[in-house]
Formats: sequence, C-alpha cells, structure tokens
Amino acid sequence: MNSISANEVKDRLEAGETLFLVDVREDYEVQHGKIPEAIHIPMGEIPSKLDVFNREMEYIFICKAGVRSENVCEYLTELGYKAINMEGGMMAWEGELD
Repeated sequence: MNSISANEVKDRLEAGETLFLVDVREDYEVQHGKIPEAIHIPMGEIPSKLDVFNREMEYIFICKAGVRSENVCEYLTELGYKAINMEGGMMAWEGELD
C-alpha cells in the first residue's frame, strides 16, 4: 500500500505540483472543509464512479483519519489503479481548507 504524509501533500501543493486528490468523506464531513484542490467522491460512490479515474494517473485519497481512504486505495489498487493513501487524513492536515 502506497502512502504519503499530509505534510508532504501540503509541501508538494505549495511547490506548485499538480496532485489529483480525492476526498472520500461523507457530505456532512466535507461541509466542515476540504483541501481546496481535492474533488469529493464519498467512499460508497467510488465503485460507481470508476470512469472518473485514469489508470495511468496517480490519485491521493483522503478521509478523516486515513482508514476509509486506505480501504479505497486497496480496492482501487486491486483494480489496477495507482492509489495513494494520505496518512492521518484530514486530522493530520495543517493547510488551507475550502
């Protein structure tokens, strides 16, 4: 399982790198803020939204604490996608919120 720290995500964004971030928290959780560059697809909708993902691209998945996003990463990796889990989730995030 590939993973990345919240600080590394923040540093890479601040350096101007384009990252493909996917927030898999529920709607009510995202209302409290999300990383501005992230798209929101609740975990339960991932299987029906596979057409959104490109197997050639790398995606970083985010949830509240890193457990749900880790499960999503395992699922997508088994299907041949490049999925990376943001360790600690939004609880570890110290950057801006949308």
